[in-house]
Order: sequence, then C-alpha cells, then structure tokens
Amino acid sequence: MKNTTRWPAIALLPFAIFSCVQDHIINPNSQKTTITIENVLSSQPLVESGTFKGTGTPPVILPGESFTIQFSAAKGEALSFATMYGWSNDLFFAPENPGILVYDSNGNPIEGDVSSQIKLWDNGTRENQKPGASVAHPGVAESKNITEVKGTDAQGNSYLAASDLMKATLKYDGNSYFTLTIQNTSGGTANETPFSPGVWAVSYIVGGQLLNPTPLYTAGQPTANGLTNIAEAGDNTALSAYVKGITGIFTPLSPVLVVVYNGIENPIFKNGENDRGQGLTMIAQRGNADDLAAYLTGKPGIKNVYVLAAAGTKVLLPIIDGKPGSSVSQELSVVAGDRIAIATMYGFSNDWFFASVDNGVDATLKGDISTSVKLYDDGTALNQFPGAGITQFNLAGTPLVESKPIAEVPNPNAFTTLPAIKDFIKITLQ
Repeated sequence: MKNTTRWPAIALLPFAIFSCVQDHIINPNSQKTTITIENVLSSQPLVESGTFKGTGTPPVILPGESFTIQFSAAKGEALSFATMYGWSNDLFFAPENPGILVYDSNGNPIEGDVSSQIKLWDNGTRENQKPGASVAHPGVAESKNITEVKGTDAQGNSYLAASDLMKATLKYDGNSYFTLTIQNTSGGTANETPFSPGVWAVSYIVGGQLLNPTPLYTAGQPTANGLTNIAEAGDNTALSAYVKGITGIFTPLSPVLVVVYNGIENPIFKNGENDRGQGLTMIAQRGNADDLAAYLTGKPGIKNVYVLAAAGTKVLLPIIDGKPGSSVSQELSVVAGDRIAIATMYGFSNDWFFASVDNGVDATLKGDISTSVKLYDDGTALNQFPGAGITQFNLAGTPLVESKPIAEVPNPNAFTTLPAIKDFIKITLQ
C-alpha cells in the first residue's frame, strides 16, 4: 500500500450550477473593497476509523468469541478491517478492497451474513510455517508482496476459506449506522486460531469515487504503514496511529451567497427562529443559493446580492494533498453603514451551513473577518454523520424532513469533533 492517498477529480459533485445576481446601487461616497472567501480545510480521506480487541488478557478474540464495529456510511462507502490469523507467521484477515459495501445499488441497507467478502491474506514478510499453536515467531524473514491465500500458501500449507473461520454479520441500526459483528468460528477446524486486536476504516466517497479505496493494504504491493505489526505480532498500535492520522473532515463549500445591505437586520436568517422558507433551505441542504438570492434582490435595504462560484468546480474544494483549497472573490462598492452577510453549505452534511453571526459585519472593515462566521444547523433535515449519511443530498441522498429552530452546531457534536471555524473558512476584506 502506498503512503499517498489517491484523490479523484471532484468536478462531478452534484451541487447545482449557480449564477451571480446583482443589483448595483451607485453612491458618490462609496469605496471599493474586495471580499475573498477561501476553503482552508486540511482535508482527510477517511471519514471514520477505529480499533477492536478481545476482552481477555491478552486481548485476543478466541474461538467462540466475537467483537463488534459500529460505524456510519453513505451509499458507496465501505468498511475495511484487518486482524491477524494468530497462529500463523504473518497472515491476516481482511475484506477484499475497498471493503464490505453496506448498501445495495438502490441505496437499501444490506443486512445478514457478509462472511464471503472476507479473505485470508499473506503479508509477505515471513515464511509460513504449518499454522497452529506451535508456530515459532517471528520466523524467517522474506520480502514479498501481499497475496491472497487461496486454499494453500506459498509453502504448501492448507487453509479453509476465511468464511469458514469467521462469521461476519451486518445489522442496520438506522440513520446510516451499522453494526458489524465478527465471530471466531475456527474452533474445532484444521485452522483453529485466535484473532488479534485490529483496525477498521471507512473512506469518504466524493463524486462517486472513494478517496482511499485501499486504506489498510493493497494486494500485489508491499505491506506498509504498520500492517506488518498486526500480521506478525497482532499489535495494532502502529497501523491504528497511521489510520488515525488520515481520518478527519472532508467537505467542499457550496457557492457563497454574499449580501450587502443597509438599515435592516441580517436578511439571511436569525439564530433561534425557524427557516423562513425564502431559500435558505436550498443552501443548507443542496448548496444552491439561487432561490434566496432571487428572493432578496430588490428588497428594501438590500443593496447587492452575489452568488460566488469557484472556477471550474463551482464548489470550493478543501486543501487536498497539500494543494491549496478553492477561493472566490468579489469587488464591492460600499459606504458607511453598509453591512455584509454570507452563507455557504457545509457540503457533506444534511443541512448545515456557515453564515455570518448576528447582524453581519461592517462592510468598511479591512482584514480577516473569519470570526464573524459560525456553523449552523438549519433544522430542516434530519442530521447524520457528516460525510457518511445515506440521506445527504451531495452524497446522492434525499434529506429527511424535520422542523426545528436554526441553531449553532455544537462542537463536539453527536457525530464527531470538528475543526475550529477558522480552520474551515477564511474571509477577508481588502
């Protein structure tokens, strides 16, 4: 497995195509300023990851025992895991990449026995002895690529199929959550073995492609990132640290609504009230600012309305593999008393949006005004794990309707811990 993550082109994200709406009001006392909005998120390819182990000492999973993994997933996302065939030199169990798919092609949750998707693999770092309790560790070193063990290994030792040694059962818990239960069924077979503590991971899917379809291993490639520690010694520490380091937040921002106004309150929303039905729902759920822009244009106190889309992708992409995130800019003509408010969708959510707090910001200010923005829940769609929900619009889902007042998204929240707002979005006036 390579240490770098493969990132697909993301131009096919299902955000709508946006236009710019303006209503110019010229004032001889006006001054020029430019607003710039940047997606400054240092994104990660894995949406979730974790570890598992047995309950005894040492914490292995013995024949007859089981462990569970609870996770959330969107359509097309998959669960991968790795655990050592304990009575071997360097064999491990793992689903074939990209992992266990948990929805069918229609988006229906898959439940029941998924054992057939799990395979037995040779890590390629030790010559295999006859499997069993008498295996001498670590054994003779070798340097080969990871290969699937299909009945026999390179030394001629025999193995039952992985599905005869472990039973994997998938259960849908609702709201995009699943529980995978793995039971050690190897007892009494010719390949009886404990399973070691292990690691699991779920990759983001963007534009129909998984950001990291091989998070734990790559068949036909050398082992990497600490997998050897699991395969040879059942130690999940190193691989867990690696996976944790590439687990976090990935989200684009939708084209940004920018409103210049004077003499009125923030025209986009008010914290604590229900969505006004003027178009904010379309921003919060689908990233489409056209409806609200059209509604606000020409209203009393509204001077200018813009919808700023990034060149090429329309959405503002985060920092990917060190490449700068997207940004948009707009020159404004403002006078004393003018205020600015913005809104943009947290793209991989059900109905979260970044927006200017209270009554926006003084349009004549200069410098970084990022602290004037917070993340809000529009209260119009049932929330799910951000980036791993089956009803999230930008992950090919249909939001489930709810009706609650707009509220700031807590951090940490029921699903995850988010970066600080300043690490998502930067807004400057120059």
